[in-house]
Amino acid sequence: MICSITRKIVFLGACFCVLALSAPAQEVPSDYQEVLKTLDRKGDFKAGVLKVNIPRNDLKMTIQGLPTPTPFGFGGWIALTKVSDGSDVMMGDLVLLQEEVDPVMSALLENGIDVTALHNHFFWDEPHVYYMHVHGMGKAADLAQHVKPALDLIGHVKPQAVTPASSGGTPIDSAKVAKIVGHEGEQTGAVYKITVGRDDLGMKEHGATINARMGLNSWAAFVGTQEDAAIAGDVAMLESEVTPVLRALRKNGLDVVAIHHHMTGDRPVVIFLHYWGRGPAEKLATGFKAGLDELGKGSPSH
Repeated sequence: MICSITRKIVFLGACFCVLALSAPAQEVPSDYQEVLKTLDRKGDFKAGVLKVNIPRNDLKMTIQGLPTPTPFGFGGWIALTKVSDGSDVMMGDLVLLQEEVDPVMSALLENGIDVTALHNHFFWDEPHVYYMHVHGMGKAADLAQHVKPALDLIGHVKPQAVTPASSGGTPIDSAKVAKIVGHEGEQTGAVYKITVGRDDLGMKEHGATINARMGLNSWAAFVGTQEDAAIAGDVAMLESEVTPVLRALRKNGLDVVAIHHHMTGDRPVVIFLHYWGRGPAEKLATGFKAGLDELGKGSPSH
Protein backbone atom coordinates (compact mmCIF):
# COMPACT_ATOMS: atom_id res chain seq x y z
CA MET A 1 0.00 0.00 0.00
CA ILE A 2 2.79 2.38 0.99
CA CYS A 3 4.65 1.52 -2.21
CA SER A 4 1.49 2.24 -4.23
CA ILE A 5 1.06 5.65 -2.60
CA THR A 6 4.73 6.42 -3.13
CA ARG A 7 4.47 5.53 -6.84
CA LYS A 8 1.44 7.84 -7.17
CA ILE A 9 3.29 10.73 -5.49
CA VAL A 10 6.29 10.21 -7.75
CA PHE A 11 3.98 10.08 -10.80
CA LEU A 12 2.12 13.25 -9.79
CA GLY A 13 5.40 15.02 -9.07
CA ALA A 14 6.68 14.08 -12.50
CA CYS A 15 3.50 15.41 -14.08
CA PHE A 16 3.85 18.74 -12.27
CA CYS A 17 7.46 18.98 -13.40
CA VAL A 18 6.45 18.37 -17.03
CA LEU A 19 3.69 20.97 -16.77
CA ALA A 20 6.07 23.48 -15.23
CA LEU A 21 8.64 22.90 -17.93
CA SER A 22 6.09 23.10 -20.71
CA ALA A 23 4.43 26.29 -19.39
CA PRO A 24 5.58 29.11 -21.67
CA ALA A 25 7.43 32.07 -20.12
CA GLN A 26 5.65 35.40 -20.47
CA GLU A 27 6.57 36.59 -23.92
CA VAL A 28 8.23 39.99 -24.23
CA PRO A 29 6.16 42.23 -26.55
CA SER A 30 7.90 43.16 -29.77
CA ASP A 31 8.27 46.84 -28.92
CA TYR A 32 9.89 45.92 -25.61
CA GLN A 33 12.21 43.50 -27.39
CA GLU A 34 13.36 46.50 -29.41
CA VAL A 35 13.95 48.44 -26.18
CA LEU A 36 16.25 45.69 -24.90
CA LYS A 37 18.04 45.61 -28.25
CA THR A 38 18.45 49.41 -28.33
CA LEU A 39 19.80 49.56 -24.79
CA ASP A 40 21.84 46.35 -25.21
CA ARG A 41 20.67 45.30 -21.75
CA LYS A 42 19.00 42.27 -20.24
CA GLY A 43 15.55 42.40 -18.70
CA ASP A 44 12.31 40.55 -18.16
CA PHE A 45 8.60 41.08 -18.72
CA LYS A 46 6.23 40.34 -15.85
CA ALA A 47 2.88 41.76 -14.68
CA GLY A 48 2.76 43.98 -17.74
CA VAL A 49 6.10 45.61 -16.91
CA LEU A 50 9.39 45.48 -18.79
CA LYS A 51 12.20 45.80 -16.27
CA VAL A 52 15.65 46.50 -17.67
CA ASN A 53 18.56 45.66 -15.41
CA ILE A 54 21.42 48.16 -14.94
CA PRO A 55 23.47 46.48 -12.19
CA ARG A 56 26.76 47.96 -11.01
CA ASN A 57 28.72 44.74 -11.32
CA ASP A 58 31.75 46.87 -12.17
CA LEU A 59 31.92 48.20 -8.60
CA LYS A 60 33.50 46.32 -5.71
CA MET A 61 31.35 47.72 -2.94
CA THR A 62 32.01 47.65 0.79
CA ILE A 63 30.04 49.16 3.68
CA GLN A 64 32.10 49.74 6.81
CA GLY A 65 34.63 47.41 5.26
CA LEU A 66 32.11 44.60 4.73
CA PRO A 67 31.98 43.31 1.12
CA THR A 68 28.45 43.87 -0.24
CA PRO A 69 27.53 42.18 -3.55
CA THR A 70 25.48 43.90 -6.24
CA PRO A 71 22.09 42.35 -5.22
CA PHE A 72 22.50 43.90 -1.75
CA GLY A 73 21.35 47.25 -3.15
CA PHE A 74 23.46 48.19 -6.16
CA GLY A 75 21.25 46.96 -8.98
CA GLY A 76 19.98 49.92 -10.99
CA TRP A 77 17.01 49.57 -13.31
CA ILE A 78 14.45 51.22 -15.55
CA ALA A 79 10.91 49.92 -16.08
CA LEU A 80 8.25 50.55 -18.70
CA THR A 81 4.53 49.84 -18.72
CA LYS A 82 1.62 50.78 -20.95
CA VAL A 83 -0.85 53.56 -20.26
CA SER A 84 -4.40 53.65 -21.60
CA ASP A 85 -3.51 55.27 -24.95
CA GLY A 86 -0.87 52.66 -25.76
CA SER A 87 2.12 54.83 -24.96
CA ASP A 88 4.47 54.09 -22.07
CA VAL A 89 5.46 55.48 -18.71
CA MET A 90 9.07 54.91 -17.74
CA MET A 91 10.48 54.99 -14.23
CA GLY A 92 13.87 53.99 -12.92
CA ASP A 93 16.57 54.18 -10.30
CA LEU A 94 20.19 54.52 -11.41
CA VAL A 95 23.17 53.70 -9.18
CA LEU A 96 25.91 56.26 -9.84
CA LEU A 97 29.35 57.22 -8.63
CA GLN A 98 29.57 60.86 -7.63
CA GLU A 99 31.55 61.76 -10.76
CA GLU A 100 28.78 60.19 -12.88
CA VAL A 101 25.84 62.03 -11.31
CA ASP A 102 25.91 65.32 -13.17
CA PRO A 103 27.03 64.03 -16.60
CA VAL A 104 24.23 61.42 -16.46
CA MET A 105 21.75 64.04 -15.26
CA SER A 106 22.65 66.37 -18.11
CA ALA A 107 22.29 63.57 -20.66
CA LEU A 108 18.84 62.72 -19.30
CA LEU A 109 17.62 66.33 -19.25
CA GLU A 110 18.98 67.05 -22.73
CA ASN A 111 16.95 64.12 -24.06
CA GLY A 112 13.66 64.94 -22.37
CA ILE A 113 13.87 62.55 -19.42
CA ASP A 114 12.97 63.96 -16.00
CA VAL A 115 15.13 63.52 -12.91
CA THR A 116 12.84 63.29 -9.88
CA ALA A 117 15.12 62.44 -6.93
CA LEU A 118 18.79 62.19 -6.03
CA HIS A 119 20.00 60.82 -2.72
CA ASN A 120 22.18 58.25 -0.95
CA HIS A 121 21.10 54.89 0.42
CA PHE A 122 24.06 54.15 2.67
CA PHE A 123 26.62 55.58 5.07
CA TRP A 124 30.25 54.41 4.90
CA ASP A 125 29.90 52.89 1.45
CA GLU A 126 33.09 52.66 -0.57
CA PRO A 127 33.07 53.89 -3.25
CA HIS A 128 30.32 56.37 -2.37
CA VAL A 129 27.29 55.98 -4.64
CA TYR A 130 24.15 57.99 -5.26
CA TYR A 131 20.72 56.95 -6.49
CA MET A 132 18.97 58.93 -9.23
CA HIS A 133 15.28 58.41 -9.97
CA VAL A 134 14.10 59.08 -13.50
CA HIS A 135 10.75 59.43 -15.24
CA GLY A 136 9.57 59.68 -18.84
CA MET A 137 6.43 59.42 -20.99
CA GLY A 138 6.10 58.44 -24.64
CA LYS A 139 6.55 55.58 -27.06
CA ALA A 140 8.74 52.74 -25.82
CA ALA A 141 11.15 53.03 -28.75
CA ASP A 142 11.55 56.78 -28.21
CA LEU A 143 12.09 56.41 -24.47
CA ALA A 144 14.81 53.85 -25.12
CA GLN A 145 16.57 56.21 -27.51
CA HIS A 146 16.25 59.11 -25.08
CA VAL A 147 17.58 57.28 -22.03
CA LYS A 148 20.38 55.44 -23.85
CA PRO A 149 22.96 58.30 -23.89
CA ALA A 150 22.73 58.55 -20.11
CA LEU A 151 22.97 54.80 -19.55
CA ASP A 152 25.97 54.60 -21.85
CA LEU A 153 27.86 56.99 -19.55
CA ILE A 154 27.54 54.70 -16.52
CA GLY A 155 30.91 53.19 -15.76
CA HIS A 156 32.70 55.42 -18.28
CA VAL A 157 33.03 58.83 -16.59
CA LYS A 158 36.49 59.79 -15.39
CA PRO A 159 36.74 61.71 -12.09
CA GLN A 160 37.63 65.36 -12.47
CA ALA A 161 41.05 66.40 -11.26
CA VAL A 162 40.98 68.27 -7.95
CA THR A 163 42.10 71.86 -8.40
CA PRO A 164 43.93 73.28 -5.37
CA ALA A 165 42.60 76.54 -3.96
CA SER A 166 44.45 79.59 -5.25
CA SER A 167 46.77 81.27 -2.77
CA GLY A 168 45.88 84.78 -3.86
CA GLY A 169 43.04 86.76 -5.35
CA THR A 170 40.68 89.58 -4.54
CA PRO A 171 37.87 89.28 -1.98
CA ILE A 172 34.44 88.39 -3.31
CA ASP A 173 32.65 91.52 -4.48
CA SER A 174 29.39 90.98 -2.59
CA ALA A 175 27.78 94.08 -4.13
CA LYS A 176 28.41 92.73 -7.63
CA VAL A 177 27.14 89.26 -6.65
CA ALA A 178 23.98 90.77 -5.13
CA LYS A 179 23.35 92.83 -8.28
CA ILE A 180 23.61 89.73 -10.48
CA VAL A 181 21.28 87.67 -8.27
CA GLY A 182 18.88 90.56 -7.71
CA HIS A 183 18.81 90.14 -3.92
CA GLU A 184 20.97 91.41 -1.08
CA GLY A 185 22.74 88.98 1.22
CA GLU A 186 24.47 88.87 4.59
CA GLN A 187 28.17 88.57 5.37
CA THR A 188 29.15 86.14 8.13
CA GLY A 189 32.90 85.88 8.40
CA ALA A 190 34.24 84.67 5.07
CA VAL A 191 30.81 83.61 3.79
CA TYR A 192 28.37 85.80 1.87
CA LYS A 193 24.87 84.28 1.83
CA ILE A 194 21.78 85.30 -0.14
CA THR A 195 18.38 83.92 0.91
CA VAL A 196 15.27 84.25 -1.26
CA GLY A 197 11.87 83.26 0.16
CA ARG A 198 8.92 81.66 -1.63
CA ASP A 199 6.19 83.97 -0.29
CA ASP A 200 4.51 83.61 -3.69
CA LEU A 201 3.33 80.15 -2.61
CA GLY A 202 1.26 81.46 0.30
CA MET A 203 1.94 78.28 2.29
CA LYS A 204 0.24 77.83 5.65
CA GLU A 205 0.15 75.09 8.27
CA HIS A 206 -2.62 75.08 10.89
CA GLY A 207 -3.17 78.73 10.01
CA ALA A 208 0.47 79.69 10.51
CA THR A 209 2.33 81.25 7.59
CA ILE A 210 5.32 79.17 6.47
CA ASN A 211 7.83 81.71 5.25
CA ALA A 212 11.54 81.96 4.46
CA ARG A 213 12.49 81.91 8.14
CA MET A 214 10.65 78.58 8.46
CA GLY A 215 12.75 77.08 5.67
CA LEU A 216 10.64 77.84 2.61
CA ASN A 217 13.45 79.50 0.68
CA SER A 218 16.22 79.23 -1.85
CA TRP A 219 19.73 80.30 -0.90
CA ALA A 220 23.28 80.61 -2.12
CA ALA A 221 26.43 80.83 0.00
CA PHE A 222 29.69 82.12 -1.48
CA VAL A 223 33.22 81.67 -0.15
CA GLY A 224 36.70 82.11 -1.60
CA THR A 225 37.86 84.87 -3.89
CA GLN A 226 36.33 86.75 -6.79
CA GLU A 227 38.44 84.70 -9.18
CA ASP A 228 38.14 81.31 -7.44
CA ALA A 229 34.96 81.00 -5.40
CA ALA A 230 32.73 78.17 -4.28
CA ILE A 231 28.95 78.24 -4.12
CA ALA A 232 26.61 75.93 -2.25
CA GLY A 233 22.89 76.24 -1.77
CA ASP A 234 19.35 75.01 -1.91
CA VAL A 235 16.43 75.76 -4.24
CA ALA A 236 12.77 75.38 -3.22
CA MET A 237 10.65 74.33 -6.20
CA LEU A 238 7.15 73.34 -7.13
CA GLU A 239 6.96 69.99 -8.90
CA SER A 240 6.52 71.73 -12.26
CA GLU A 241 9.67 73.79 -11.65
CA VAL A 242 12.06 70.92 -10.92
CA THR A 243 13.10 70.07 -14.48
CA PRO A 244 13.48 73.71 -15.65
CA VAL A 245 15.62 74.54 -12.61
CA LEU A 246 17.78 71.45 -13.09
CA ARG A 247 18.34 72.36 -16.71
CA ALA A 248 19.26 75.94 -15.80
CA LEU A 249 21.76 74.91 -13.12
CA ARG A 250 23.41 72.24 -15.26
CA LYS A 251 23.58 74.58 -18.26
CA ASN A 252 25.52 76.98 -16.05
CA GLY A 253 27.94 74.36 -14.77
CA LEU A 254 26.53 73.92 -11.27
CA ASP A 255 26.50 70.39 -9.84
CA VAL A 256 23.26 69.07 -8.34
CA VAL A 257 24.02 66.91 -5.30
CA ALA A 258 20.57 66.10 -3.85
CA ILE A 259 16.86 66.30 -4.76
CA HIS A 260 14.38 65.53 -2.01
CA HIS A 261 11.58 66.68 0.29
CA HIS A 262 12.09 68.78 3.41
CA MET A 263 8.47 68.52 4.54
CA THR A 264 5.55 66.10 4.41
CA GLY A 265 1.92 67.14 4.10
CA ASP A 266 2.87 70.47 2.54
CA ARG A 267 0.46 71.90 -0.03
CA PRO A 268 1.52 72.75 -2.62
CA VAL A 269 4.21 70.08 -2.67
CA VAL A 270 7.67 71.66 -2.56
CA ILE A 271 10.81 69.85 -3.71
CA PHE A 272 14.28 70.99 -2.65
CA LEU A 273 17.58 70.53 -4.43
CA HIS A 274 21.08 71.12 -3.15
CA TYR A 275 23.81 72.26 -5.49
CA TRP A 276 27.50 73.10 -5.53
CA GLY A 277 29.87 74.86 -7.88
CA ARG A 278 33.32 76.35 -8.16
CA GLY A 279 34.66 79.13 -10.38
CA PRO A 280 34.62 82.91 -10.71
CA ALA A 281 32.11 84.43 -8.29
CA GLU A 282 30.23 86.26 -11.04
CA LYS A 283 29.79 83.07 -13.04
CA LEU A 284 28.48 81.20 -9.99
CA ALA A 285 26.06 84.02 -9.19
CA THR A 286 24.81 83.94 -12.78
CA GLY A 287 24.15 80.20 -12.47
CA PHE A 288 22.15 80.64 -9.26
CA LYS A 289 20.17 83.49 -10.85
CA ALA A 290 19.35 81.26 -13.83
CA GLY A 291 17.79 78.75 -11.43
CA LEU A 292 15.84 81.46 -9.60
CA ASP A 293 14.48 82.75 -12.90
CA GLU A 294 12.65 79.45 -13.40
CA LEU A 295 10.72 79.84 -10.13
CA GLY A 296 7.27 81.34 -9.94
CA LYS A 297 6.26 80.56 -13.50
CA GLY A 298 3.93 77.83 -12.31
CA SER A 299 3.14 79.05 -8.80
CA PRO A 300 -0.47 79.56 -7.62
CA SER A 301 -0.27 83.31 -8.10
CA HIS A 302 0.52 82.94 -11.82
